[in-house]
Amino acid sequence: MSNPVLVSLHQQLKKCFEVLKVNKNVWESVLAECIPLMSSLGNLAVQLKALKNVQLANTPLAKFPSLQERLHYKLSLAVDTVLGKLAEKMDALQTVRNAISKQVSAVFQFYEKNTDALDIACCVSRSATCPSIADMLEWLQDADCYYRLQLLQRRKLLWMLKPTDLTLMETEPKRWESLHSSSREERIADALCQVSFFMDIE
Repeated sequence: MSNPVLVSLHQQLKKCFEVLKVNKNVWESVLAECIPLMSSLGNLAVQLKALKNVQLANTPLAKFPSLQERLHYKLSLAVDTVLGKLAEKMDALQTVRNAISKQVSAVFQFYEKNTDALDIACCVSRSATCPSIADMLEWLQDADCYYRLQLLQRRKLLWMLKPTDLTLMETEPKRWESLHSSSREERIADALCQVSFFMDIE
């Protein structure tokens, strides 16, 4: 490989795929931590709805003064706590997305800056151990778009939540899970698999 620009671009691509690989694992770990939090949020909504519908004054619990208000306050505090933890998870996902986008952007900037030194044949040629530059750039762009969209959609779900809309809160776990895209994640995993030999080339 005599073209120094091609050598540099391959180095940039390797670095970018390494960043993608590491952060993909972090992303999946953070999302896994969100599952019990979303479940808790749904359960708290069910409890708040039940509390709203029951008349404690007509039960043996009537002898406890202001019990309904105190229970509502306690459950509301629990909701705030869960939402606070979910906000922290969203910040963690934002960090992952930023790291991937920063690296992908750097690769594309380098490529666009040096297009004169990279002809079409060079960009589309591939071998058993090295995918084409065109393929790798496409895979990275797809991954960047996927994480950007995922973050926006998950933030939007949380932004839509209102303490007074218990039905929305109750269905939040299912709507959160519906954002999961196995096909898109498999494509990212497949891309990482296809560059595995390329990553080991010195």
